Amino acid sequence: MKTIFDKIDKEAVNSLDRVLFGGRVEVVQSPSEAGRAVDYLLSQPILGFDTETKPQFQRGHSSLVALLQVSSRDVCFLFRLNMIGLPDCLRRLLADEGETLKVGLSWHDDICGLRRRGEFTPGTFIEIQQIAKEMGLRDMSLQKLYANLLGGRISKAQRLSNWEADHLSEAQKSYAATDAWACIQLYEEMMRLRREGYLIRVAPVTDPVKPMVFPDLEERAAPPDTTPGMPGTARKSAGRVSASRAARVKPGAEGEKAGKEKPRRTPRKKKTDKQNE
Repeated sequence: MKTIFDKIDKEAVNSLDRVLFGGRVEVVQSPSEAGRAVDYLLSQPILGFDTETKPQFQRGHSSLVALLQVSSRDVCFLFRLNMIGLPDCLRRLLADEGETLKVGLSWHDDICGLRRRGEFTPGTFIEIQQIAKEMGLRDMSLQKLYANLLGGRISKAQRLSNWEADHLSEAQKSYAATDAWACIQLYEEMMRLRREGYLIRVAPVTDPVKPMVFPDLEERAAPPDTTPGMPGTARKSAGRVSASRAARVKPGAEGEKAGKEKPRRTPRKKKTDKQNE
């Protein structure tokens, strides 16, 4: 029985060998080519779907889906939507309810992007992330799911490349085809594990950070006044009130008399005749 992890870390993924689609890749840049490709694809038992969009690095700007990649087990077609739009043949493929299984990952987001190119009613698609949740897995990305279930690494180096370029590079073609083909591989492995059984090893959870305690600061803090019946703050305020009241008390009679009495002047001595001389 196969053992898988509920979650896999990035270091484990990077240690695996890279996986690439080994079949034929066809770039579709005209509606007529798209029609022939769709006829072939709908004759296949299972298809993997994915999309690519040119990245935007300015806030408030977004691009339309530039590439729709659809793969069988052996052939992957890259439909350049930035050149051909969403022709009727592709809408027919996306709305198909026939016997061909159509598999995607986070496909709801892709559907929303494709419908910005043209309106259509989506057919039935199998969502890999939903199956992963039902299996008790916590990782939802294509890269981590593939590493966990199939033991290979899918490179994401081309994800932020220009998908609206005049000509796609070989690296872009390989990347796009691998993502669509990997959806088929994941789905078939998930179905096999469900039939034959599997064990899930739970990844260890990091202990939460405990709050830091500084006892020396607590010792230096002034202790509260513990006089019975009167907390420290109450005593201080009471003392201030008493002082203010004392300042407003009128002085007594003796105080008034003492306050009105003027200081005596020392009389000047008269000069004697001897001093005048």
